[in-house]
Amino acid sequence: MKKKEYHVIGVMSGTSLDGIDLAYIKFSMENAYGFKIIHCETVSYFEEWQLKLKNLITFSSEELQEIDKQYTRLLASVINAFIQKNNITEIVAICSHGHTALHQPEKGLTYQIGNLPELALITKKQIVCDFRVQDVALGGQGAPLVPIGDKLLFGKYDFCVNLGGFANISSEVNNLRLAYDICPVNIVLNHYTERLGFSYDDKGMIASSGEVHQALLKDLNNLEFYNLQAPKSLGLEWVKKVIFPIIDAYNMEVRDVLRTFVEHIAIQITYQINKKEKASVLVTGGGAFNLYLIKRIKDLTGNEIIIPSEEIINYKEALIFGLLGVLKLREEANCLSSVTGAKHDHSSGKIYIP
Repeated sequence: MKKKEYHVIGVMSGTSLDGIDLAYIKFSMENAYGFKIIHCETVSYFEEWQLKLKNLITFSSEELQEIDKQYTRLLASVINAFIQKNNITEIVAICSHGHTALHQPEKGLTYQIGNLPELALITKKQIVCDFRVQDVALGGQGAPLVPIGDKLLFGKYDFCVNLGGFANISSEVNNLRLAYDICPVNIVLNHYTERLGFSYDDKGMIASSGEVHQALLKDLNNLEFYNLQAPKSLGLEWVKKVIFPIIDAYNMEVRDVLRTFVEHIAIQITYQINKKEKASVLVTGGGAFNLYLIKRIKDLTGNEIIIPSEEIINYKEALIFGLLGVLKLREEANCLSSVTGAKHDHSSGKIYIP
């Protein structure tokens, strides 16, 4: 029997590697979908794990399987500590994305570590996880998965844009939810900022001190990916193979790289949101704190850019993976074929019982 309320923990680790996001949420499923984030926290990675996660695509399949076991245990300990710290007693499920190790949907391949049955055994809680695999098996991109949450929880906005490791966008077109990755964001900005000894460019201050390198900007804007039709998605492999070599060939100062790439991001995002006039654009993800990037986006659009509360900025993805888990438990669609290109809408994810 379907319940009216669900208390779950949503868990997310993204490509920007700022840590494990946890959100304890109450969903109400009567009429409109409602939610309340009761507790939330980001647990930073130790340097050893940051390095490991950054280089997942370099490991052999045997090494990846061992890392998967280690990461599952890490996730379980972080989740247990979160439950204990907040005295959480009512939990229907822990809904976890895991961390993307490989994402090559064109080869029928996607692999998220941290989704082993051991997660249920250690936490002693029902787990809903591994949301991408089924979609890829059905011919989809396995990404983005967040748009179902945009539709059900944030449907009043014309566009939902998330600025994480990558920028992605979702919107309603002719009663269909469409979504796709736009371009890399923090996965590139952080990579170059680290060369100066910082984990990220605070408020975009370093980028704002640089100058746009027009030849590099032209090379970036002319990349083939930007001409592809949706559905389409990006991964770390593509960034390492395509983006970094283009930038590094110019041998520029970091501040000029950051300034040029911020301009590239702003151009690519506004190209998408300017397809509709007088639109409302909800902007979330860590990039929403990059004030210089937000300024450049605002400079290039006449649409309304809405920055929500820090809670929504930081935990929107953890919130939505909580919703994906609830939808799976209710056997309702949580993957949209209009978004991923799969053969049909479906209820994706694995359920583990302790």
